[in-house]
Amino acid sequence: MPIRRAVIALTCAVTAALSAILASQPAPLPEVLVSRQLMEAQHLQVGDTLRLSSAASGVDPHVYRIVGEYEPTPDPMRLGAARLEVRMHLPDLLAVEANPQNPLDGETVDAINVSVTNEGAGSDVARRVSGAIPGTAAQRTSDDQRRAAPFVVLERFHLAIAIVTVLASSVFLLALMLMLVDERRATVGVLRLIGFRRGRILQHVLAEGVVIAITGAVFGILLSIGMEGGINRFFQWRYDTALVFVRITPSVALRSIAIAVPLGVASIFASSWSLLRAEVFALTRR
Repeated sequence: MPIRRAVIALTCAVTAALSAILASQPAPLPEVLVSRQLMEAQHLQVGDTLRLSSAASGVDPHVYRIVGEYEPTPDPMRLGAARLEVRMHLPDLLAVEANPQNPLDGETVDAINVSVTNEGAGSDVARRVSGAIPGTAAQRTSDDQRRAAPFVVLERFHLAIAIVTVLASSVFLLALMLMLVDERRATVGVLRLIGFRRGRILQHVLAEGVVIAITGAVFGILLSIGMEGGINRFFQWRYDTALVFVRITPSVALRSIAIAVPLGVASIFASSWSLLRAEVFALTRR
């Protein structure tokens, strides 16, 4: 019994000593993540302390410890804006933003995201919520037209530029083919004199046009792939973002070939048609 009492007393003494030691140590600082742009702008490092305040004057700051760095999610709507951001736990954010004069400030929310099982019923749920709760605006996140409108305008602008570029390049290609065909007038005349028919010469011309068009399309795609990385790195450096500006996908490559090959064949056919219909003596200038 005396030994048992001594063990119990010793355990209580050790527990009291550990409690005193733990109580004397300062509480660990809340942890936050800092964006790469803010880390570079303020020359911060992982492990540094950060003081944040909701007031512009910086009064009554809260101290946090930086535990990591992150790259902000690329957003075309914020292109060129400095992403000086901090990510923290929700209780820490409420502690910074809470209004001491309003006890319910920490219990108030401005927006709630709700996930529905049936995606097709999203519009119906939003309409019912808006009508049932006065002063509440409910809408689907995928139907945010204000956010999508700038991208629709940008897409139409790119489409207009693409159409003008294709038309101008087609005219230039046709003019170039007319010059090349005119230089081969004597060759076509000799082929006609030795017995080649118009149909066979036309087949040769079309085959040559297909080869030239495919070669040009493949060269353009390879050139685009080679320049893709340089263009992305330049604009990512220029705007300090991880946004991808140029991406050559298989669908884009196939679409380019589908446009380039018919245009090339049509250009060489149109430029050669008048030459093939001419008389043999007119071709040989006799």
